[in-house]
Amino acid sequence: MIMDKKFTLMTVFAGMTCAVSEARSALPNIVIIMSDQQRADLCGREGFPLEITPFVDSLAYRNAWFDKAYTSMPASSPARCSMFTGRYPSVTDVRTNHNLADISYGTDMLQVLREAGYTTALIGKNHAYLKPRDMDYWSAYGHWGKARPVTAAEKSTAEFLNEEAQGQWLEPSPIPLEEQQPYKIVDEAIGWIGTQAAQDRPFFAWVSFPEPHNPFQVCEPYYSMFSPDKLPATDSDRAALKFKDPSYGILAELEDTSCPDLAEDLPRLRGNYMGMIRLIDDQIRRLVNAAKEQGIYDNTIFIILSDHGDYCGEYGLIRKGAGLSDYLARIPMVWAGYGIANDGPEPLGACVSITDIFPTLCTAIGADIPLGVQGRSLWPMLTGGTYPEREFSSITVQRGFGGEAVPLDSTLTFAEEGALTEGKVASFDELNTWTQSGTSRMVRKGDWKLIIDSYGSGELYNLEKDPSELENLFYARKYRDVRDDLMIELLTWELRLQDPLPVPSRRYHFRTNEYNYHFNE
Repeated sequence: MIMDKKFTLMTVFAGMTCAVSEARSALPNIVIIMSDQQRADLCGREGFPLEITPFVDSLAYRNAWFDKAYTSMPASSPARCSMFTGRYPSVTDVRTNHNLADISYGTDMLQVLREAGYTTALIGKNHAYLKPRDMDYWSAYGHWGKARPVTAAEKSTAEFLNEEAQGQWLEPSPIPLEEQQPYKIVDEAIGWIGTQAAQDRPFFAWVSFPEPHNPFQVCEPYYSMFSPDKLPATDSDRAALKFKDPSYGILAELEDTSCPDLAEDLPRLRGNYMGMIRLIDDQIRRLVNAAKEQGIYDNTIFIILSDHGDYCGEYGLIRKGAGLSDYLARIPMVWAGYGIANDGPEPLGACVSITDIFPTLCTAIGADIPLGVQGRSLWPMLTGGTYPEREFSSITVQRGFGGEAVPLDSTLTFAEEGALTEGKVASFDELNTWTQSGTSRMVRKGDWKLIIDSYGSGELYNLEKDPSELENLFYARKYRDVRDDLMIELLTWELRLQDPLPVPSRRYHFRTNEYNYHFNE
């Protein structure tokens, strides 16, 4: 009898193990492909006249994409922390690139994936709160090269980026294509994913490019693809600064100090930026095609996005920093592969956020959305199901670390603040005391956008007619009803995004709706 029981228990255990293994292997793989500082409108699917993103465009047309996707805050660390926690910067407490240690959340994406049996990897730029111990495989790259360069080529790349390119490089980059970081990152990703393809466990890979962020350097043939004589003109220039809030002028003064030939160099810098995006597009093609060759494409969810945008010459500026213009706040977002329904080449009309990625993946793998997550699941929408349109009729973006706005006539200088580093031309100075202090919020609804700051100063733009956001209609009586509607919408978002953590521990029952929807009709 004892042997029979032992045999029976072993049989049951073997059956349970097999069932778990089958359940895990049935789960989709997940690949998040993220660029750093890529503007949403510089792509063919949005009408850009040059072939800057031909592959991702084709993937978007056959799958699903958004033209009203927004970051949570136009700065790397706040946005990336929002993606992994599903929470806005006001509650993660990461409101600058210097607050990673202050991160606040309950359960994040990696915890959910690990509990579901996923193997995980970072290949590329982190700049979130994650540590090597959080991933099964960790290979970090930054704007200065690979975190731990080993080969002579990796060391040479790091030396060039640190000591020569710094903020920008106006000639064809001496780093050959095969040593450019997007190429190296995809090489590693293809290798790691290939090792996972034969396993019975699903995998998660964060393939994270440090580009097209500065330093703006790109090699041939991409350098010549987007030479200044081939580029369309910008929609605005420095003359537009008189229509913007003072932080834009402060940023312009800083850029002119750190990059004294900016006006002359701007066309070439724009070309470099676009060349970097095309280089990335070609590497995404390599990665997706490799997944198809390995037979795992159909069981893999691909998410292609950026953390925030770049002026790329608008207002006569480069990089980011001031304000909440759509050049910075709106991001590219494409979903492809497993489960994604295609309803034609047009974008999905919903207003969505980088915070929505985590809860969407929860739904896709059958996991509960953790308490404290503020994003909504897009899975019903992405798979062709029904969803409440009211829920996705608007979206909000945050900016500022708090305190009082610091004016240009402050006794604090750029050098004292640390925004300017001697010998480093146009380095990493645009996120500083002047451009990030204070607090402001924006809301997008339909073609309209409202921005308001903690002093009560407001901006109202019709994005269809005024994409550069130069004609402020906030005080125009003709648009008072539009303004009031968006003010209510923004206040609704502010109340909705109050941190629910910690939830009550006794008596009270904390209620959430399915898919984290706030509006169910």
